[in-house]
Amino acid sequence: MQPHRSQPGQRVRVGLVGFGYWGPNYARVINDLPTAELTAVCDRSADRLDLARRRYRAIATCTRADDLLARDDVDGVVIATPASTHAALVRQALEHGKHVLVEKPMALDADTAAAVCALADSVQRTLMVGYTFLYNAGVRTMKAHMGAAQFGQPYYLHATRTNLGPIRDDVNAIWDLAPHDIAIFNYLLDEQPQWASAIGTRVLRTNRDDIAFATLGYSNGVVGNIHVSWADPNKVREVVAVGSRRRVVFNDLNDAERVRVFERGVSVGEAIADSYGEFKLLVRDGDIISPKVEPSEPLKNQCGDFVDAVIAGRPPMVPARFGIAVVRTLAAIEASIAARGAAVEV
Repeated sequence: MQPHRSQPGQRVRVGLVGFGYWGPNYARVINDLPTAELTAVCDRSADRLDLARRRYRAIATCTRADDLLARDDVDGVVIATPASTHAALVRQALEHGKHVLVEKPMALDADTAAAVCALADSVQRTLMVGYTFLYNAGVRTMKAHMGAAQFGQPYYLHATRTNLGPIRDDVNAIWDLAPHDIAIFNYLLDEQPQWASAIGTRVLRTNRDDIAFATLGYSNGVVGNIHVSWADPNKVREVVAVGSRRRVVFNDLNDAERVRVFERGVSVGEAIADSYGEFKLLVRDGDIISPKVEPSEPLKNQCGDFVDAVIAGRPPMVPARFGIAVVRTLAAIEASIAARGAAVEV
């Protein structure tokens, strides 16, 4: 991945809204970028703001987003708050003339997501959604090994994203975890799903689904299956793509072999004349390889792309409108769960 690099001396002054679970990671990365400057942090918790001031003594702090957005020393805003607050904060930031990087999902319905994107276009400000895994060198290596000539016909994809929590207070496990894998599937296939079928359950006895199994239907009969869980003691971050010539596996928790390529596959040959028209299966056997994945921090890649996009006046590598399809798919998954697994058009 070779992002555009900004000119020496240019810096984007960034304000951070949310210093809870994920916000400190954004603060660290932004503080380390040579083209960015962390100028202000906003959080409702006085204790979290005390922590931010101890780590970054030069920053301003506040408890209200309005106060941060009114500052003249803030060019762009990173929003790392609960998902249910994203859309309103993004709109507010854009109306204040700020560039915005917001954690996924940008909204909880597709119409709102589209409206937010339209607002960003109208005020000519950069809007980016934090699909961090699309800036993961392992996922990009996976896509590089899924070219039509090497991978063959795509058959299906499978993703597993499980752990013990963290349990969200405002959204279920689908809206919390599945955006990553929907985004990865859409990126790998260069398209969005046509329908979704899903089931979910609430084993933790909360009022939100904490486990879900979702199947997405793409063109040409390709399907993608996603399993997400807040209640599994085995942490898994794995994506598998199976084609007629190859099987490609991305395991984000395996530092030694982040990506494995199985040069094995099966396809259907011509019908055999003397066997009542049955088709012959053509089995291809080959090596298992572990391609080199250049070490890099996905969040730093993502934030660097955001800052460079602001400086260069260009769209980020993953434009905000990419996220509309993800939100639309999440809504279809939730509707299917309510209908006990019935397929819902995306």
